[in-house]
Amino acid sequence: MSGKKTLAIIKPDAVQNGHIGKIIDHLLAKGIKINAMRLMHLSTAQAAAFYAVHRERPFFNDLVVYMTSGPCIPMALELDNAVLAFREIIGATNPEQAANGTIRKLYGQSLEKNAIHGSDSDENAAREINFFFSGIDHV
Repeated sequence: MSGKKTLAIIKPDAVQNGHIGKIIDHLLAKGIKINAMRLMHLSTAQAAAFYAVHRERPFFNDLVVYMTSGPCIPMALELDNAVLAFREIIGATNPEQAANGTIRKLYGQSLEKNAIHGSDSDENAAREINFFFSGIDHV
């Protein structure tokens, strides 16, 4: 059975463009429970550690620069079949390819500035939630 928890990050572009409330409303309307949420500005070290899985990829440095360009909002979410269901709600990584009504189609600007991050596996969801919310019992 798939897990019930995943991590989302409202990315700096969506925060800067004033889409926080719209994205949170979208999540709540889909029946998603937000167990933890925080506004933060990632340091270069934090962004590099979080995205370390992509360290060897050509976009890694640009990703770190982008994710440190302004505040973001990590959220620990709960829903049935969390990772798969949430990825359907946010849409394809490239907003141009995302289905109508998905968060990335509605609020994403480009492949890099795509409004929101979502965990890609139950294992990464657990690791990512712990990265931002370790020590919080109800997450």
